[in-house]
Amino acid sequence: MNPSAQGWIKKLLKEIEKKDAIFNFNEEAFYNTLRNCGFIYGSNLDIIGGILDKKDLTEEELCKTNLLLTLLYTHKKSKSNIPFIKSVINFYTDINELKLSFFQELLGGKKSSEQLEKIIHKRIQIDANVLTKNFKYFIVNALLFIDALAYREFLKNNSISVSYIKNLEAAIEFISLDVLNSKTTKNQYDESLIKLFESSLRFKNNTHIDYEKAIKIIKTQQEKNYVLDLACMATWGDRTIDDNEQQFLIQLGTDLNIHVSQINQSIETVNHFYNTNKDNIALLSSKNIVQSFYNNSSKMVNKLITRNSKRLYQELKDSKELMVLLSQSTVRDLNNEEQKKVQEQLLDIFKSIPSLAIFMLPGGALLLPLVIKFIPKLLPSAFDDNRIDD
Repeated sequence: MNPSAQGWIKKLLKEIEKKDAIFNFNEEAFYNTLRNCGFIYGSNLDIIGGILDKKDLTEEELCKTNLLLTLLYTHKKSKSNIPFIKSVINFYTDINELKLSFFQELLGGKKSSEQLEKIIHKRIQIDANVLTKNFKYFIVNALLFIDALAYREFLKNNSISVSYIKNLEAAIEFISLDVLNSKTTKNQYDESLIKLFESSLRFKNNTHIDYEKAIKIIKTQQEKNYVLDLACMATWGDRTIDDNEQQFLIQLGTDLNIHVSQINQSIETVNHFYNTNKDNIALLSSKNIVQSFYNNSSKMVNKLITRNSKRLYQELKDSKELMVLLSQSTVRDLNNEEQKKVQEQLLDIFKSIPSLAIFMLPGGALLLPLVIKFIPKLLPSAFDDNRIDD
């Protein structure tokens, strides 16, 4: 299953049919799985509940998968008679009718899985710069769970009120930004989170609300847990939650009528998640630009080779001279003429595999040493990730 290629939703739904585990969770257990995989915190590092092998999926692809699974769980629990894909597209159509323009060009026409793929792709917020999009971690939307909360309301009433999303976002914005802006000193993580919250909101001109009104807006248990977890995430910016911040979180949880044991669990969970995964989360990374470029380029090259291994393996077998040079490169340094031959022949091979076209772009040859690094691990694998076997 490849969430960056057409047909991934059909493939995913087919695979999920064989696994009932995700739907056996009660609401509390399911929400906990959303936290554990990073979806609630906006840093997707695994698939919900580990029900599928995450393989070489990027953070953006994990985020797409988790968003779809969250909506699917919500739909199943509602016992709606409307088919899932049609229901979700109807939901996003309603949002669009509430003057939200980012799906404008995608809505209308037949409600298909391909249309939903385009909507979800558009919904995931990533770095728009073409260079940093390719060579940096994706900064995903930390507020995607609002979609699940709003979808739940939509399924109850077969419509969604503009005031529900607007008020919920206003409450989350006030509480989260209040936490961040109240800090005496802000580090790069804090500044990034402030920008992330501000840029992720769909309604940009919310009327200012105070703390008491924000608390009253948040009614359901899931809304309360979510707001508390976002506040925990915000306080963790300096890699620790000090006594004053802990007191703030306890007061917030108390005002939301959350039991103290759940408040402590929320604090412990965010501490565990970030301490365990701090080296894999872009906003927490302290690596320099060159190291980040190498690490993320390496991930990209590894993914491309893995997904195209069958065809690449066959092409390499047919190029005997290249195979000899590559095998020799593992035990000795190639001279300039041999290096030029390897580069030219690899680029010729990449011309025949559309997914590897990135190596043909200006500067693409700089990634060839990474290709050679991964080639010894090359093994045949299924070529069509999203093919459904009958």
